[in-house]
Amino acid sequence: MSKYKVIIFDMDGVLVDTEAYYYNRRKTFLTLKGISIDHLSPLVFIGGNMKQVWHMILADDYERWDVPALEAEYLDYKLSNMIPYDQLVFSDAKATILSLVEKGYRLGLASSTAKIEILRALEVTELLPYFEIILSGESFKESKPNPEIYEVAMKRLSVTPEETLIIEDSQKGIAAGVASGATVWGIKDYHFGLDQRRAARLFDTLTQIDAHL
Repeated sequence: MSKYKVIIFDMDGVLVDTEAYYYNRRKTFLTLKGISIDHLSPLVFIGGNMKQVWHMILADDYERWDVPALEAEYLDYKLSNMIPYDQLVFSDAKATILSLVEKGYRLGLASSTAKIEILRALEVTELLPYFEIILSGESFKESKPNPEIYEVAMKRLSVTPEETLIIEDSQKGIAAGVASGATVWGIKDYHFGLDQRRAARLFDTLTQIDAHL
């Protein structure tokens, strides 16, 4: 076994191929509210959460909106338009997770996604039992690229950064992992033009990551 004792996964873009679905759902909701996001690159949203970007979305109209009410409406919209995680899970995700557990690695998950979405995704994909800890960015004052979510994950798992491997895909997530002091490996992006240069290694699939451990 490698020097790593713990592997902490991001969720979106790593275990489930959801980024395009998130973007389209968000755009549809905002269009219904008369709000355009055509002035923003999809990269703005990847690896973060909505509370980070309302100022950029609303721009000069920010003060005209009741943002907490808008957030509540968006949550209701998401609950009415749930993501089909069972269709979007990467085909090798479960086999990889099972293999890593069998090899003796302890697993955690740290995602910027809302906790209710994370838990549903893991339940639907049958991955929930394999993660010792599950952290959501909504529990922290600042989301990624702030490293706090990963620092807290390592603390709760009682491991050092040197004993920790983080699996990410987004620029924000990779930056958060690197800032935490852990080693970061990335799943290659071929769709959005993500800057993944700070990852120590890049892989096409989870299967490839498993093979290197």
